[in-house]
Amino acid sequence: MKAMILAAGLGTRLRPLTDDRPKALVEVGGRTLLEIALTRLRAFGIREVIVNTHHYADMILKYLEANDNFGMNIEISREEILLDTGGGLKKAAHFFLEDSVGSQEPFILHNVDVISTIDLGRMTRLHTEQDALATLAVQDRETSRYLLFDEHGKLCGRRAGRDGSAEMVRSARQAQALAFSGIHLVSPHLLTKMEEEGAFSIIAAYMRLAAQGEKIVAFRADEYYWRDLGRPENVLQSARDMESGKYSAT
Repeated sequence: MKAMILAAGLGTRLRPLTDDRPKALVEVGGRTLLEIALTRLRAFGIREVIVNTHHYADMILKYLEANDNFGMNIEISREEILLDTGGGLKKAAHFFLEDSVGSQEPFILHNVDVISTIDLGRMTRLHTEQDALATLAVQDRETSRYLLFDEHGKLCGRRAGRDGSAEMVRSARQAQALAFSGIHLVSPHLLTKMEEEGAFSIIAAYMRLAAQGEKIVAFRADEYYWRDLGRPENVLQSARDMESGKYSAT
C-alpha cells in the first residue's frame, strides 16, 4: 500500500511557528509533524509515500535527505502554485497509477497537520468490505464544516456549522453530521474520475461523485485520539498530551 501526505499548505493559522519553516516541520514534543505522520504510516507497513510541497519546499527536501527518508521510499510533488487537496492529489496521480499492481489497491491520503491513533487497519477492512471509492475517517465532534452521511454511512451532503443550511447531493431519510479528520482511504479508481481542473478541494470532488451514486463512506473514529494541529495552541496541547501519556507518537 502507498500513501500521500498533504503538506503543501502555507500554514497561516500556525503563525508565528511557520514564519521560518513549512508546517510539516513544526515540532511537537521534539518531533516534526512530518516525522510523526511518516512514523504512523511506516508502522502500518507503508514504505512508499509521496509528499506534496510548496511553502519552504526545499527545506522539506533537505530534511528528508538528512534523515534518509526515515527508511522509506519518498517522492516529492512540488506545487508552484497551491492546488488544494484535490488538485494536489490529481497532480500526484502518477505515483499511484504507475504499475498495474499498485493501481488495484487503495492508498492513504493523510493531512500532515493532524495526529491521531485512528486504526488504519480497521479503516482498510471497512473500505474493502464496502467496496468504496473513498472512506473518510469521521468523528462526532464540533467543527466549522460538517459532512453529512445517510443511514448507511454514505456521503449525502455537507453543512457549515451546526446551524448552517445543508447542501444535499443525495436524498437521505436521516442525515448525520460528522466532522472529517483529514485521513482518507482512497481507491485509485477515484483518480480517473476527477474531472475538476487546477486548484480544487477533494471534498468538492467527493460531493460530485456521491451525487452520481459513487460510494464515499464514513469510518467512525470516535474512540480514537485525534487533534488538528492547525493552530499554535493545539500544538501546545498536543505536546502536553504526549507528556501525560494521553497520546504517543511512536
